[in-house]
Parts: sequence; C-alpha cells; structure tokens
Amino acid sequence: MNILRIALEAVWFILPAYIANGTPVVISHIIKGGIPIDRGKNFLDGRRILGNGKTIEGFMAGTLVGTFTAFLQAIIANNSSILFFGFLLSLGAMVGDLIGSFIKRRLGLARGAPAPLLDQLDFLLGAVFFAWLGGAYIPHSYMVVLIILTPILHFTTNYIAYRLKLKSVPW
Repeated sequence: MNILRIALEAVWFILPAYIANGTPVVISHIIKGGIPIDRGKNFLDGRRILGNGKTIEGFMAGTLVGTFTAFLQAIIANNSSILFFGFLLSLGAMVGDLIGSFIKRRLGLARGAPAPLLDQLDFLLGAVFFAWLGGAYIPHSYMVVLIILTPILHFTTNYIAYRLKLKSVPW
C-alpha cells in the first residue's frame, strides 16, 4: 500500500491549494457582484484581461480559507511550518488560477468554457511553484500522483458543485 500512503501524503500536502481553489465558487454565492480583479479592463488584444469571474473577494477568500486549512493542519500535525507553506500553496493556487484565466481569455474562450487540463492544473502548478519558491521540497512521487489525481478530483467536485447549483456548468 505504498502508493496509497504516497497519495494520502500528497493530498495532505496540497490540501490548502485544493480548498483555496474551491472557495471562490462558494463565496460567489455569499457575496454577489464582487469586484473584478481586472476592473473591467481589456488587454492589448481587446479582450478582457481576466473577466468578471475573477474577483478580489474570491481571490482573498480563497487565500484566507486555504491558509486557515493549513492552520488546522499545523495544529493536527503539531508542525508550524505547515502554516507558511499552506499560505504559499493557497496564494499560488489563486495566482495559478488567474494565469489560467488569462490564457483562456487570450485563446478567446468565454467565461465558463472548458479548457481541458488547463482548468484542472493551472492552480496546482501555481501552488507547487509558490511552495517551491518558499523552499518546500516536493517529492516527484507527489507530483505524479497530483497530476493524475487532480483532474479526477476537479471533475468530480465541479460536478457536485453543479448539482448543488453552485456552478452553472458541470466542468
């Protein structure tokens, strides 16, 4: 069961990023009409920089709730360094998601349009990159598991959010 142990450790490690990534969907139903991060501005190509779906409130809430998740992990594991890396994972997840949205706008994809793998991995890569910048050692085995597992979890949680009417599309 070595693979199961690695998978559980990898999910435990990335949990703040997973939580951060999902939080804006919930927040958008609590806080209506958030302020778009791009303030409605267009990029050089005439398209919106990010779009209305990327709000200051969602970005801040995702980062804070992901960091709070790390705070709880730090208590459970009795390891204060988890809090620091959890913050970096959460912030990185939110930045990675913004980069994914920026790329989607450049490709001419509308808000909510599917972009397979980009939608599932942008936040993960952002989270891992920020944690790495902060000095985290991330085993290759974790990365393999997360690159395989994240799209599966992403599709599953998005479908559940769709069924709960938290999202207008199931992807």
